[in-house]
Amino acid sequence: MTFPEVPEIPASRVGRIRFAGAAVLVGLAALIGFVPHWNARLQAAWFDAYQSVWPRGVASMPAVVVEIDARSLAALGRWPWPRARLAELVTAVDRHRPAAIGVDIVMPEPDPLSPERLLGRGGVLPEAVARELAGLPSNDALLARALGSAPTVLAVAGMPEPTGMLLRAAPVTVRDVTLSDSSAAPAEPVVERFAGALSSIDELNRVASGWGLISADPVGGVIRRIPLLARVDGTLIACMAIEMFRVAARAPSLRVFVSGSSVLGVAIDKAFVATESDGAARVYFSHRNSGRFVSAVDVLDGRVDPERLAHKLVLIGVTGLGLGEYHYTPVGERMPGSEIHAQLLENLYDQTWLMRPAWAPAAEAAAFALIGALLVWSTPLWKPRNATLLAIGCLLLLLASAGIAFRSNRLLLDAATAAICLGLVFGVMLVLTLAEATRQRRSLERVVQRQRERSARIAGELDAARRIQTAMLPRAEVLGADPRVDLAATMVPAREVGGDLYDFFRLDEKRLFFLIGDVAGKGLPASIFMAVSKALYKSTTLRTPLPDMGALMSAANVEVSRDNPEMLFVTVFAGILDLETGDLAYCNAGHENPLRVRPADDAVRRVVDGGGPPLCAADDFAYAEARLRLRPGEMLCLVTDGVTEAVNPGGGLYGNPRLEAVLSGMRTAELSARAVVDAVRADVASFAAEAEQFDDITVLVLRWNGPRNRASPAAGLP
Repeated sequence: MTFPEVPEIPASRVGRIRFAGAAVLVGLAALIGFVPHWNARLQAAWFDAYQSVWPRGVASMPAVVVEIDARSLAALGRWPWPRARLAELVTAVDRHRPAAIGVDIVMPEPDPLSPERLLGRGGVLPEAVARELAGLPSNDALLARALGSAPTVLAVAGMPEPTGMLLRAAPVTVRDVTLSDSSAAPAEPVVERFAGALSSIDELNRVASGWGLISADPVGGVIRRIPLLARVDGTLIACMAIEMFRVAARAPSLRVFVSGSSVLGVAIDKAFVATESDGAARVYFSHRNSGRFVSAVDVLDGRVDPERLAHKLVLIGVTGLGLGEYHYTPVGERMPGSEIHAQLLENLYDQTWLMRPAWAPAAEAAAFALIGALLVWSTPLWKPRNATLLAIGCLLLLLASAGIAFRSNRLLLDAATAAICLGLVFGVMLVLTLAEATRQRRSLERVVQRQRERSARIAGELDAARRIQTAMLPRAEVLGADPRVDLAATMVPAREVGGDLYDFFRLDEKRLFFLIGDVAGKGLPASIFMAVSKALYKSTTLRTPLPDMGALMSAANVEVSRDNPEMLFVTVFAGILDLETGDLAYCNAGHENPLRVRPADDAVRRVVDGGGPPLCAADDFAYAEARLRLRPGEMLCLVTDGVTEAVNPGGGLYGNPRLEAVLSGMRTAELSARAVVDAVRADVASFAAEAEQFDDITVLVLRWNGPRNRASPAAGLP
């Protein structure tokens, strides 16, 4: 993002801007801290994102779901099963000595498949058959016998309207921790209310060990919270998970601790489960896990390891396709209700449920106000870019803090709302600041005009500098008509003057030195540093009789770094080519390695080894020389990143693959080095089209034709 330069704003104007920003800040802080549910959708999506990014890891599996799945239905018949078969299933589960059995099935009517009901609908039956049917116990009686002999909990569904059904619930005592007088009656807890209940017939209910609520309201189609305690027609009743823990602990009742009308938590024997103020718990979901499930048909057939169910909290539920009730969860997966209850049981067992503390809104409002005050103070004084970076940093700090609170303590803190409100405050401050800056800028138009005139003079001077810089670069003619080598180079600066450099010269009759480099940055500073670097590198090279490229690069690093107050650095690839043997000694200081083009098939490979950091980036770095041997006719193509990072109008990069494709497709063995340079430059220009050139473009191509006594450049050799 590019911002205009902002002139200094008078102190009186700064005060007005800050006052407006402070007013917005106070209003939003009050909204965050004292107005509940106005941002419920955003908050729910943010809390879901926590679980999507960091789902709960399964530490233990205290709960097992005996599922009436598609395989069970295919083997034992379609749903609903006769309750005699459910009785067999409960008995088979109880045989493995579970801690408690939760039946996640509501049976509000007598079994229509019971023998006595079949007798009533059967019409005229043979007398012997009718007597035999009449003598059989009802399916409900068989199921009641199985439920009564096992530690079972039956499901209760809360209903918005009265049902007239008898409700059974374990005793619940309420204690207000704020009351010093234990005899004083506590306030009625504010929990979720249902007008009626849908439960199983009383023949089954009265023999069960417990009765648990299975109702949970999905907000936006997603189950996030489950009421651990609710009130049905004035009676307090616990959820299925809490009731299963009570039955497993053989506790006769539950204790609920409140502060006024706010629920603090539920106590089961010696265990305590903290809740939110309305008695609900936020489930920390894991992904679906097949290890939670055992097929009902396997239990009935005795194919289950007894350890799978022994001392476990066992849920019996229907999961068959089209029969079970599935709900979306914050981790993005649909789960049957029985698995959701199993996950809540895991949360309670491992104490990993999520908490949205009562102090969270106040803390979020305070954090927003503190960070917002910093932005209100700094935005009118700082440059827009710096103020934006500060705002982004504050937002990241806010988001990271909330993420750490979730990961470390499973706390749900709403950083999304505070972040959006901070963006709004910063936007108001930035708009007011830029508006004032515009007014100030208009008053400086005469100064701007004078600056334009000065810029025109500078432009002329830069044009002269460009001509001088171009004249400093060597021409291929300095090598003479040497048949052993063909070399060409070009440099196109992005501005009037550039920061790219190249050089080549003979060290003696048989050795050719060459280099290519790129100074960090563009424009006049880079061009000056380029000229200094080129001169120092050349003088260092010429002072060394038989230079080792690693030692030469290290010496150049010392020389170029000596007077560098602006802390600029330059990437360099330099090499010495033996014109008789084709041996190339080279060293790379942070530059892109050149490409080798074989003469026979134009296959392109990249030079490797000899690498190190750019010059001036690391003091006293010991660069290492690398060597390779060129074949007769083989070509080296060296470029700066202005070639590979050229962009087209659509923002696409030219890239190395395109450069390699151009070189491999132009039959370089038949072209001169100058022709290859021009072809690469033309392809880059065609790619970039009308897009602005952001970096200097430099290309150097060198072909070794072979030793002096070779007749021709060995085109076509492998």
